[in-house]
Amino acid sequence: MRRHLLVAAAAVLSAAVALPEIADAQGRGRGGQQQQQEDDAAKRRKRDAEWGDSRAPLPALRNAGPCPFVKTLYDAARYVEFKDGREASANVGFSGEIQGISAGCEYKDDKPIEVAMEVLFELGRGPQAEGRAKTYRYWVAVTDRNRSVLEKQVFDLPVTFKEGEDRVYVRETLKRIVIPRAEMTTSGANFEILVGFDVTPQMAAFNREGKRFRLNVGGQASTTAGSPTPQ
Repeated sequence: MRRHLLVAAAAVLSAAVALPEIADAQGRGRGGQQQQQEDDAAKRRKRDAEWGDSRAPLPALRNAGPCPFVKTLYDAARYVEFKDGREASANVGFSGEIQGISAGCEYKDDKPIEVAMEVLFELGRGPQAEGRAKTYRYWVAVTDRNRSVLEKQVFDLPVTFKEGEDRVYVRETLKRIVIPRAEMTTSGANFEILVGFDVTPQMAAFNREGKRFRLNVGGQASTTAGSPTPQ
């Protein structure tokens, strides 16, 4: 799925530079033999890739400086529904977790920063989930590095679980996030891009406390709290 997010700013140039297609950003204009080798390697990677592999980065894009920091907000990195608000594994409805983010950026001269991102979601269906379809919601926010939110947009992520399936992986692609720059010396390091689920206050508190379900020796599920590790 492809998404777009445009950050607007008054009195700032916002003309966008066309972002190269990720699929063919590399290899154009190269020799036939070298191109064939790259095509074969790409086919092998595609064949061997698994949805759970979140380590593959996007191809590097040309830029005049560092890219914006891209990360998951810890409080919104997981989505866990509880029936009647009771925190127990038997009460879990639909759930989700952001497994990884890959990103690349491009900017030069006085042009705005353009960012391409891929976000890998792991989504689950618990014992209290009603139906097989769920529309998750997640947001992407551009901030002025720990100071203020410049733009925030919410996206819908519809998912259908097949019969007998309780877990799916979905990779979302955001092809064009545009961040205007006040002047040529403004680098991507001045900005931060955050990603998270649209969670309730209870879900945020559950995540903040680092709670996860584990089975004890008696086979009963319980929650444990750990020290949160920033994403």
